[in-house]
Amino acid sequence: MTEAQNGLDRGDDVGDIGTAVLFSGGAMLSINFLGTEIWKLCDGRSMDEIVSALLEQFDVERDVLREDVQSFIDELTKKGFVTNAE
Repeated sequence: MTEAQNGLDRGDDVGDIGTAVLFSGGAMLSINFLGTEIWKLCDGRSMDEIVSALLEQFDVERDVLREDVQSFIDELTKKGFVTNAE
C-alpha cells in the first residue's frame, strides 16, 4: 500500500504526496494520489463516468470532485498528456 493510500485511510490530507510522474514529448508532470486515480480513468470514459468511479473511492461531494477532475483534466489537456474526444 502506498504512503498516499495509508494517509487517506487515516483521513490525512495527501494532496501534496506525489505518486506518479507522467512524461510526454519532453514534458514531465508529477501527480498526487487523486491525479493518479484520475489518470488511470482517462481511457475514453466521460467526465461523469470518471467522477462516478472516483466517488466510490473518495468521501467527497460530487460537485467538488467534478470540479477537481475537470481542473486536472484541463491541465493534462493543456500540457498535451490527453486530448478531448468530443
